[in-house]
Amino acid sequence: MTTAYRTSLPIHTPATAPTKGAPLLEGARKKLGFIPNMYGAMVNSPGLLETYQLGYERFRSDSGFSPAEQEVVFLTISFDNGCDYCMAAHSMLADAFSKVPKEVTEAIRAGRSIPDTKLATLTAFTRHLLQTRGRPTATESQAFFAAGYTEKQIFDLILAIAVKTLSNYSNHISGTPVDDVFKGRLWTAPVA
Repeated sequence: MTTAYRTSLPIHTPATAPTKGAPLLEGARKKLGFIPNMYGAMVNSPGLLETYQLGYERFRSDSGFSPAEQEVVFLTISFDNGCDYCMAAHSMLADAFSKVPKEVTEAIRAGRSIPDTKLATLTAFTRHLLQTRGRPTATESQAFFAAGYTEKQIFDLILAIAVKTLSNYSNHISGTPVDDVFKGRLWTAPVA
């Protein structure tokens, strides 16, 4: 197995961030109460962080998915992308804020079947979109619709995939350390 390249760029604070990035980090501190290490790494490209933040906010506010469904989507994508940081962060958010049933979160984290039919369908369709690179089959799409989801929500899943690709890939290239607030839900990607 080949070791992935890791950038030597720093994890920034508002004091060290590129000029266009400092306000993004300050905004995160005001909104979240702290600056996630992921944001400090992503701000090496302020446009990357800004795009991530906007897409994340739009998915959370406009997707029509419940908070639990949103977390299931983010966990599914992060699992498939093997992102230790995002799996820890979204597992903690699933537990503390989004109220995802613990057995659902644990099933996703372990790569097992989800014990909730609707959330299992959401996970399967999200994974299908990832694997087909946005070319879902009619059969998979109909199963998604039969579970109560809409055509518009396919576009919302594409937004979630884009947002998680930005964060998952950034964490891979940066080797972003998991923040203390998320360490209770550490996760390590299975070795392929």
